[in-house]
Amino acid sequence: MAETILFLSPGYPAEMADFTRGLAQCGVRVVGLGEHPVGAMPAIVRHSLADYLQVPLFDGAEVLRQVQRYAARQRIDRVECLWEPFMTLAATLREELGVAGMSVAQTELFRDKEKMKQALDKAGVRTPRHTTAIGASAIRAAAASIGYPLVIKPIAGAGSAHTHAVRNDDALEGAIADVGPRQVSVEEYIEGEEYTYDTVCRDGDVLFENIAWYRPKPIIGRAEEWISMQTVNLRNPGRAELAPGIELGRQVIDALGYRTGFTHMEWFLTPSGEAVFGEIGGRPPGGRSVDLMNYTHDFDIYRGW
Repeated sequence: MAETILFLSPGYPAEMADFTRGLAQCGVRVVGLGEHPVGAMPAIVRHSLADYLQVPLFDGAEVLRQVQRYAARQRIDRVECLWEPFMTLAATLREELGVAGMSVAQTELFRDKEKMKQALDKAGVRTPRHTTAIGASAIRAAAASIGYPLVIKPIAGAGSAHTHAVRNDDALEGAIADVGPRQVSVEEYIEGEEYTYDTVCRDGDVLFENIAWYRPKPIIGRAEEWISMQTVNLRNPGRAELAPGIELGRQVIDALGYRTGFTHMEWFLTPSGEAVFGEIGGRPPGGRSVDLMNYTHDFDIYRGW
């Protein structure tokens, strides 16, 4: 009997359609869980789904009720989610159903940037100096303790939304006004180039790895409206100057206890050649970066995953 995977948000963002297709092509019985009517899904999703549950994903209690009702009549072997906002929901469903995969506590290490860095600090991984703060007074105090330049960004954010490079008092006040009452990470700004380290893992082993180069850093690209950012995938990630980033990435995966699935890490290469951790998600990158991997490495990573 084919394995049944409950896949959250199978049609959105756009690249989820190909992950749904990849699962189905590997012989999996894919059950979608999403907010939109199945008829509104892209054709590739409709043709890949064996079943579909329509439920408002932000209503966690209702999601749990419907999934439990479904699981009472149909075995669910795994729960997968590759979109940041619902990673914790997927972990909650795994715990409720008693299936393998990341727990809520493990997922929190990939969602909460401060807990993430604290765990890596304990493991001896090089991270920016950092602390957390809520509210204007606390952010100002944190900034004073770390010193300029620094970065302010939401603890549980995705991408570079509400992320600020702060080099002086005026920029600090602008960042405070933008982040509002959110809990934020206040951390050392790392000078240098920014890269990714993306992997697919199985039982803690890295089976696939990819490096992309951000031109310029997202924190700069978002701040300057005239800049059209580039993500450049590197066909030869084994270059000597990138080796520290690969070593760093594998240390991070090991330190956080990541086992199986996609990871997307961002890191910095300083002018001195030091690799410094940025952040990591237990999911693939967005912005069609997985398509770049397909072209760079010449295979279908949606199926490979």
